Amino acid sequence: MRRLLIVLMNTDPRNPEELGAPFYHASVAAAMDYPVDVVCTATAGKLLLKGVAEKLRTRPDAPRTVLDWIREAHGHGVKFWACPANLELFGVTKDDLIPECAGVMGAAAMIEQIMEGDGRVLTY
Repeated sequence: MRRLLIVLMNTDPRNPEELGAPFYHASVAAAMDYPVDVVCTATAGKLLLKGVAEKLRTRPDAPRTVLDWIREAHGHGVKFWACPANLELFGVTKDDLIPECAGVMGAAAMIEQIMEGDGRVLTY
């Protein structure tokens, strides 16, 4: 079965208008019964830290937070992964990650998922 890997690397939490599309696309793909993994790395990795996504909205008057978008995607079966290097970079541990985060996915695991099988990759 085809899989979708979404890599959030260039999406910056300081630009919240960028944050809706990747989570919406993840939700749609999962609702279409595709397995979906989202890896948040670099500055985008902050989105998986407790207290970050819940304070962000894609626009100031948006009724939903970015955490709401993450929870919706998670509810459809999307698996969220933090970059282990980010934990060290940000000086945090797995305990600092939101409950919707399945754990960490390192570079080798991410590249293996990209190169093996019938997967597709979207990057933001």
